[in-house]
Amino acid sequence: MEKVSIFWFRRDLRLDDNTGLYYACTQEKNILPLFIFDRKILDKLEDKRDARVEFIHSQILSLSEELKPFGSSILVKYGKPTDIWKTLIEEYDVQSVYTNRDYEPYAKERDDEVKNILKQKSIQLLDFKDQVIFEKDEIVNGSGEYYKVFTPYSRNWMEKFKNSNIQTLNLDKKNRKQFFQTLPLPIPSLEDIGFKKSHIKIPVLQIDRPLIQKYDQNRNFPAIKGTSRLGVHLRFGTISIRKLALEAFKLNETYLNELIWREFYMMILYHNPKLVNKAFKPQYDHILWRNDEEDFKKWCEGKTGYPIVDAGMRELNTTGFMHNRVRMIVASFLTKHLLIDWRWGEAYFAKKLLDFELSSNNGGWQWAAGTGTDAQPYFRVFNPESQTEKFDKELKYIKKWVPEYGTLAYPKPMVDHKFARERAIETYKKALNP
Repeated sequence: MEKVSIFWFRRDLRLDDNTGLYYACTQEKNILPLFIFDRKILDKLEDKRDARVEFIHSQILSLSEELKPFGSSILVKYGKPTDIWKTLIEEYDVQSVYTNRDYEPYAKERDDEVKNILKQKSIQLLDFKDQVIFEKDEIVNGSGEYYKVFTPYSRNWMEKFKNSNIQTLNLDKKNRKQFFQTLPLPIPSLEDIGFKKSHIKIPVLQIDRPLIQKYDQNRNFPAIKGTSRLGVHLRFGTISIRKLALEAFKLNETYLNELIWREFYMMILYHNPKLVNKAFKPQYDHILWRNDEEDFKKWCEGKTGYPIVDAGMRELNTTGFMHNRVRMIVASFLTKHLLIDWRWGEAYFAKKLLDFELSSNNGGWQWAAGTGTDAQPYFRVFNPESQTEKFDKELKYIKKWVPEYGTLAYPKPMVDHKFARERAIETYKKALNP
């Protein structure tokens, strides 16, 4: 049996500037790339035309093509990671396993289980920082504790970024010769893993520099193309965060700030895995949500009678994307106007968003609901009409997604803003001051 070292792809579906892969290829020989379609994740997806699964699958096919010139291929498995690893270490003489760290609660649990399986055969699992610039406890306050407020965190992050000499790590031709030599290995089809093609298109991977340069001016207006649409590529690692952050640093501080928010929320979730289903501020778990299922259905379908909310939900349902400003408006509407638990909205976004990232989704929803770290105060209730006036004054975004707006076919508002605002404040007050 030939000796191999395995590089396990997860949220880093690229060959260039991939930290774990770089170190595997510079420190080992016979690197066998591996990807596992994880049934524990896939079985929970209700929509079998999920565009994210199709995107991952197409990226695996691309990686396979990229490896051909080096006489190598990617080993693709479908099942539970622990079962697959038990089989792999019987089939191959595995020297070591390289991978990049993942910080979500399930991922940490999975990696610990795999580590234990490998340990029984004296195989080392080496993991690396790749999907963030700074992780875990790298950005802490003067007392050595993690930050709970974004602004001081971002200042410290920026200072460290400027002084850290962040660089990209690219393999040269000599390093790429370290890949395990094999004919192309079979890749299961989408159907083999229980999925079908989606009608939703993934945004093209492109760093649009002129757009990023104007990001601070245009980012709040949903009718114009003012955001980069790179979220899905960051989520699955088809772009390197180092490459993007270095570009952002040169081009636009506001855009870089959004990347810092992403790391802030990852750090918060890393230190507080309970946030998956609990409020960051425990007293907010006492809120008596209305949780009206009919109201929730109207919100999901974009039939609330508030055009900016409805436009956002219809954009999401049709494209898998929603403009960031509109995300805040629809989240505030669900939690404050309808008094529906933020967890319901978070779960709906998790199903629909192409760029769904557990930490950012959770952080964003808890921010809107007032339950999270450094969240907007509970008594701040977005007025959908004044938000429309500010950010879609000419109604271009609304008319694109709600063509019946202004006709008799469009529903009346499902709740009065003034009444809803007062009800929300009263409900929150009761929960916080029992």
